Amino acid sequence: MPDASLNALPQALPIALPVEALPEIRAVVFDFYGTLVRMVEPLPPDHRAIFERRGLAAQGARWGDQWAVGPGEGEEHAAQSVDENTYHRWELERLRRRARACGVPERELDGLVEEIDRAMKAVRLELFEDVRPVLGELRDRGLLVGVCSNWYWNLEDHVEELGLGAVVDVVVGSARAGARKPHPLIYRVLLERCGLRAGEVLFVGDMWAPDVLGPLAAGLRPVHLRRPDPAVRGAEPPLPAGAARIRGLRELLSGAPRGAATGPGGCG
Repeated sequence: MPDASLNALPQALPIALPVEALPEIRAVVFDFYGTLVRMVEPLPPDHRAIFERRGLAAQGARWGDQWAVGPGEGEEHAAQSVDENTYHRWELERLRRRARACGVPERELDGLVEEIDRAMKAVRLELFEDVRPVLGELRDRGLLVGVCSNWYWNLEDHVEELGLGAVVDVVVGSARAGARKPHPLIYRVLLERCGLRAGEVLFVGDMWAPDVLGPLAAGLRPVHLRRPDPAVRGAEPPLPAGAARIRGLRELLSGAPRGAATGPGGCG
């Protein structure tokens, strides 16, 4: 259940997040895709071209959305997350089952699913322009900075490649954690890695269930990021008590006092 103190937070914060009113906050944790990064060209190839090149156009038409193959939102998969090889075999087996159901012959399965797996992960990412200065400033002000996202096994590698390694203290990806947001397990893993209580963590993200409802249920303090050009479009849900909404990451800095929290020492 959410911390009862969350009810003291305002329903909406349309201009700035008053961190000075939340002196107990010691960490700010961010979702990854749509919050810190966006996909840029060249985009991954359309899966239909992969099928057609192998003479499997009809099976490619049955396949549908190539991105709807991974674990479902909120799915627990701890048994498959014991190590990278086990997890990757599970990824390939999910693709294999789907390809088989689409009528792909057994002799074509392995090569096809390995190519689809590579294509799905061959994404080019870039930071939103407000990410580097905001994360750096939060850390300079004594706050622990984290990333927690539904992602493949290599989330830590992306954080480093994008130049955020020096300003991000904790990275928790669903593949290694054993569950996808909004499953409670991933938030428990996050808190263990941070060494903090739930009410000491601000969770910022653009997805409604994974980044607002899930953290709220786990006792974290959620902040819904609604950028002017959101990665996921749709109606803007009304905020529940205990949640805030911002239009850009710079709103996190407004009024944030220096020394409001201890530094990141001791977190894994």
